[in-house]
Amino acid sequence: MSNPRTGAGREESRACRVGADVGGTFTDVVTVADGELTVTKAPSDSESPATGVLGALELAATDAFAFEDVGHLVHGTTVATNAVLEETWADAGLVTTEGFRDVLEIGRQDRPDLYDLTAAKPDPIVPRDRRFEVPERLDERGEVRTPLEEAAVRTVARECATAGADGDGVEAVAVCLLFAFENDAHERRVVEILEEELPADVPITASADVLPELREYERTLATALNAALLPVMSDYIGTLADGVAERGCTAPLEITASSGGLVGAAHARERPVETLLSGPAAGVQGAAHVAGLRDVADAITMDMGGTSCDVSLFTGGEPTVTTERTVGEYAVAVPAVDVHTIGAGGGSIAWLDDGGALRVGPRSAGAQPGPVCYGRGGREPTVTDAQLLLGRLDPDSLIVEDGADRAAVESAMETQVAEPMGQSVEAAARGVLTVANANMERALRVVSVERGHDPRQFGLVAYGGAGPLHATAIAESLEIPRVLVPRTAGALSALGLLSTDRLHALSTSMVRPLAEVDPVTVTEALEELEAEGRRRFDAPDSGGDALVVERKLDLRYVGQASELTVDVPEGMAHAAAGSDAAPDGAAMLATAAERFHDCHEQRFGHAAREDPVELVTVRVRVREPVDAPALRPPETQTDDPDDAIREERPVAFGEEWYDTRIVDREKLPAGTEIDGPMIVEGPESTVTVRPGQTATVDEHGTIVVEVDG
Repeated sequence: MSNPRTGAGREESRACRVGADVGGTFTDVVTVADGELTVTKAPSDSESPATGVLGALELAATDAFAFEDVGHLVHGTTVATNAVLEETWADAGLVTTEGFRDVLEIGRQDRPDLYDLTAAKPDPIVPRDRRFEVPERLDERGEVRTPLEEAAVRTVARECATAGADGDGVEAVAVCLLFAFENDAHERRVVEILEEELPADVPITASADVLPELREYERTLATALNAALLPVMSDYIGTLADGVAERGCTAPLEITASSGGLVGAAHARERPVETLLSGPAAGVQGAAHVAGLRDVADAITMDMGGTSCDVSLFTGGEPTVTTERTVGEYAVAVPAVDVHTIGAGGGSIAWLDDGGALRVGPRSAGAQPGPVCYGRGGREPTVTDAQLLLGRLDPDSLIVEDGADRAAVESAMETQVAEPMGQSVEAAARGVLTVANANMERALRVVSVERGHDPRQFGLVAYGGAGPLHATAIAESLEIPRVLVPRTAGALSALGLLSTDRLHALSTSMVRPLAEVDPVTVTEALEELEAEGRRRFDAPDSGGDALVVERKLDLRYVGQASELTVDVPEGMAHAAAGSDAAPDGAAMLATAAERFHDCHEQRFGHAAREDPVELVTVRVRVREPVDAPALRPPETQTDDPDDAIREERPVAFGEEWYDTRIVDREKLPAGTEIDGPMIVEGPESTVTVRPGQTATVDEHGTIVVEVDG
């Protein structure tokens, strides 16, 4: 998303811009050429993801672009995510400080189930026989207490080369030494020795490069994950980059990072742990861009696809970024857009638990075989099947192949849900949607109410193939006043790729009571991180370029276990370009402390303004704004909204059936205002406008539903 404070971003060299986003069910390709937007959907290939993406790009190229004309190519990937979820990472080794070999195994005190005496922690990324210790020790300020024994490092290198059951050695190495975030000299030397001793094709990851922050478990885990994912992501990105180049594309491949920005393919290959939430981050960026076109600065986002539902929140047009995310069973502390994911999608399967209660998800029918109504051999009833039975989906629409066999859908719902519950098929379908909506409503509460935000003060941006089908009912329940459904709702993550800035996030922990912190030390740390960020953009000078620098501090009350991130006051931590004025570090820290108190009160309902505050981590984000693609207004064949009405058919809302207009979204002219009930069918998603609601089509093709009428 182009930063509103800076205006236009870098001018892209050619008109054709392509974004490819891989989901669990479909791979979406959005192309913008000369202002014309084209959406292509192709089935994802879980066995060979790179082949699937290249196939989707080829399919899109047949109608929308030529590879040699592409000037901007961006990709949102799930490869790293799937490798973690499926534990298909490479065999990595870990080198750590003597006495800390078992940090990965010990983990945290958190129990997956408080009352389950047999609950097991996740398997460590690196098993114990591939974890090695070296004698060395720094104190909490980075002072050397025990010098590094280099001979021991060389011995460890030989052990790495023969580790594993087959004796073939490790495929990658993670190096994570105690307090390396305060002083990385020992860690750098260990890396140098390993590079001398190990084969050149064994990549080495240092925690000082991946996550130079407090908390040994999270830092060790992130470093180990990065090492274990390096061979996997390197092969994938290399195959994909070579594939598009062979097809004539000369534009550099860029990848969406979890933090909500773009990084180059080379950086993504070196830091795969930064791509674990690549796709969801792009969707939130796209939602923020679409909402910004309507001057909606605060909104909740809801991306419901075939497999899962991702929800997030942004304020002031900026997505919320957190370091407290989990992927599968692993707490990954790398900065990421705060996306909460649940197993609720159009393909989520309805089933009865041992007590006879109706459940929906998290198991999904996926793309193959998919819901029963897809006609691909699915036998278990899903959310999509329930929508079809209640009239929301057209059996002959584009969402299914060759038309749906309604009798097969009814049979699956009756035998597996309705009959065991002693209900009708219609009541069972209503129950499936009620349970699915309740699951998603809880997810929206997690990112809003539980974060101190009142959802009644926010809009709701609904996207994904299934999101607009459910959003208006959920908005009613949460009293969210307005729902926005973007023009490319079914492929918004792919469009979001093209409106995402290039971004590098850097950090370093320096845990000190704020009253004891030397302002110069903090200022210097901020300037060093900024210089490194500019170096990554090949822009070392402090001024005269399009880069935007955001400076932040993680603060907490002394004795707290977690912290909050606050912005550093503009101008206090960095002198203006070309100015002789020095930054006012003392005023910066005092203002940051006040902002922390305010943030704590907003988040938790109270603030201890007289209690001492502690500095934990210094953060800098260096951003290169990218112009969002210029889109022509959607073209319609008529200016009369009545011409968009395809038919009327009975549709269930609540306990009642209504004769409901079925409208072709592609024929709705800008400025149209229609009262519900209404079903708006688009090429990749369907919108439900419930009785009492009003829908308007704005000049960008976004459908705005006023929930309260």
